[in-house]
Amino acid sequence: MALDPERNEGYAGVIVYAWPEMHIIEKSSAILPLKFPYIPGLLSFREIPVLGKAIEELEIEPDLFFVDGQGIAHPRSMGIACHLGLLLEKPTIGCAKSLLYGSYKKPGQKRGDSEPLYSKDKKVIGQVLRTKLSCNPLFISPGHLIDLETSVEWVLRVLDGYRLPKPTREADAFVGELKREGRK
Repeated sequence: MALDPERNEGYAGVIVYAWPEMHIIEKSSAILPLKFPYIPGLLSFREIPVLGKAIEELEIEPDLFFVDGQGIAHPRSMGIACHLGLLLEKPTIGCAKSLLYGSYKKPGQKRGDSEPLYSKDKKVIGQVLRTKLSCNPLFISPGHLIDLETSVEWVLRVLDGYRLPKPTREADAFVGELKREGRK
């Protein structure tokens, strides 16, 4: 998902993989005008329409969604992974590159090292996960119809030597291409 405020457009890309081979079996994309204003903490309302359009275009119905963003690790406990999961009635995992909300201890430096992410009232809302030796950790939180432990297990399953899980990394590259083409 990418936004272009200058052009007032949102770009979304979805990639469906076969499991366990992790080869691409379908791709879909969408570009739509942005209709919801930018309001901190409510970004999913701006992004969901274009992401939903890309998902609607799929012929294959995914069983699980990896979302580049937060799940319950959100000030309102309702990040984009939760929002999308509720709308689709599908399991979703929030896999964010940076902290939006909460506190944590720094995890160890090895792949798989992790520490809990806590809300202000000390509830566990995610896991700070090191996905590659000495790289910045990711912030994993369940979105919908999945628990935290299973979310972390799935993220570890789809790592392929990079910091970001294959689904979110390749979808991000796909959207970047789409955005560059849209600017031409």
